[in-house]
Amino acid sequence: MIIAAGSVVSLKVQLSDIWGNVVDEPENAVLYLHGGYDDIFPAVEAALAGKCVGDRIEVRLEPEDAYGDYDEALLRVEERDRFPEPLEVSMRFAGEEDGETGDESDLVFTVTDIEGDKVILDANPPLAGMALQFTATVVAVRPANADEIANGSADDPAAVIVRSM
Repeated sequence: MIIAAGSVVSLKVQLSDIWGNVVDEPENAVLYLHGGYDDIFPAVEAALAGKCVGDRIEVRLEPEDAYGDYDEALLRVEERDRFPEPLEVSMRFAGEEDGETGDESDLVFTVTDIEGDKVILDANPPLAGMALQFTATVVAVRPANADEIANGSADDPAAVIVRSM
């Protein structure tokens, strides 16, 4: 089967930085619904159109084509006593409404540093600001079912999905 709108595509994926260092290589296949459903980066979806099982693609993604530019406005410094014990770098917390910057309730902040009584939080995606090399091999292609089309995404809760931000 050829990849076209309404296809569920399974990919073996590797993301590398521009120097070839692997930054992500999901163990499980990446599954997405092809056809403009924002289930995968648009440039990758365009490169996969017309491909079939066994085909391989390589797409260079500039930050604006992947996870976006790094946004310093998504950094916050908070008082240490606002957080539970134990607190460690890489812990994640849901955002709360903040009077100065507006509604941040849909953001997820990662603790990037703890210095004394201050905690540095970052809501940027981990790969924001990076140009990436997206390499993928098509593992499977099948027609989407009616629920997948209605939901606008591949219907496999165990699958890894790479959504554009």
